Amino acid sequence: MTDNANLTALADAGVSVWLDDLSRERLTSGNLKDVMEHSGVVGVTTNPSIFQAALDHGNAYDAQVAELAEAGKSVEEAVFEITTQDVRDACDVLRPIYDKTGGKDGRVSIEVDPRLAHDEGPTVEQAKALYAKVDRPNVMIKIPATLAGLPAISEVIADGISVNVTLIFSLERYRAVMNAYLEGLERALAAGKDLSTIWSVASFFVSRVDTEIDKRLEAIGSPEAMALRGTAAVANAQLAYQAYEEVFSTSRWETLAAEGANKQRPLWASTGVKNPDYSDTLYVTNLVADNTVNTMPEKTLDAVIDHGNIAGDAVTGHYADAAKVLDDIAAQNISYTEVTELLEKEGVEKFEASWNSLLTDLQAALEAAK
Repeated sequence: MTDNANLTALADAGVSVWLDDLSRERLTSGNLKDVMEHSGVVGVTTNPSIFQAALDHGNAYDAQVAELAEAGKSVEEAVFEITTQDVRDACDVLRPIYDKTGGKDGRVSIEVDPRLAHDEGPTVEQAKALYAKVDRPNVMIKIPATLAGLPAISEVIADGISVNVTLIFSLERYRAVMNAYLEGLERALAAGKDLSTIWSVASFFVSRVDTEIDKRLEAIGSPEAMALRGTAAVANAQLAYQAYEEVFSTSRWETLAAEGANKQRPLWASTGVKNPDYSDTLYVTNLVADNTVNTMPEKTLDAVIDHGNIAGDAVTGHYADAAKVLDDIAAQNISYTEVTELLEKEGVEKFEASWNSLLTDLQAALEAAK
């Protein structure tokens, strides 16, 4: 719910706004409920970096840390308890939206330990453990779109658990993600699961693509190269939506849809603009398309509320232009495959680093609380 014309226009165009942040302070202060009721937020995403930042600031977790220390919990057990409690409480705040939308929105995502990104079996095991621990129907388990993550996605979906697939950078991997989702649905159907209760989003990362490709264009420095700055990320995402439209119009999909299956929605992730020379709403206004999610840091959400110019569908009429952008970048001898593989590698490494810092800080807090 919102009285803001820009957010209303987004919702009318089929875009769900999810907040890319969560903390105990947001929950206890009532801020999460407030942005849900007044800023059009209908979902929440978390990641290891967000949890690290939350635990590093303020004293909202002190009481629980003291209880966990007294109980003799290990740091691994403690982080599991703390993060799942935040997600469980956020699920309760967003439950009215989940009920109102039949499960489409009102979602809260929690990620498997990023150190498991290249291990299928442990990823599946922890995904199921997180789902059981949060114990709320509106939780989504985040699984990275690594090669090992693809079969894990299928297995978790087959078990009836809703999944947010994260760290997608390339069109090829995105198609593999959609295939993994369909395979999971087919296995769920064969096992007698109710497909209508299974939902998924595919988190296609945006701003990091521009950051890496812009760096390479600037190193070239020619007028042709410089003119392409700030164009790659939107073009890449627009072509991802084209792939989404293709996959979810096949006979394979129609068979599943007839059994009550839900489309896996594209989710635009990493939509905070890194380059101050670009519009701070670049990755919102240029990626408006039906049945999508845009997960925004609060700074981007505030910018959209203040001056986001939402002019309806900004994607489906631009496929040819988007393809030309990527062709022009390739003509500058910039390898799309090299860039997207690097971004996936760095994405996993960044989340691992945040997770390790979280464990280190929490270990120190547990010891101090004894």
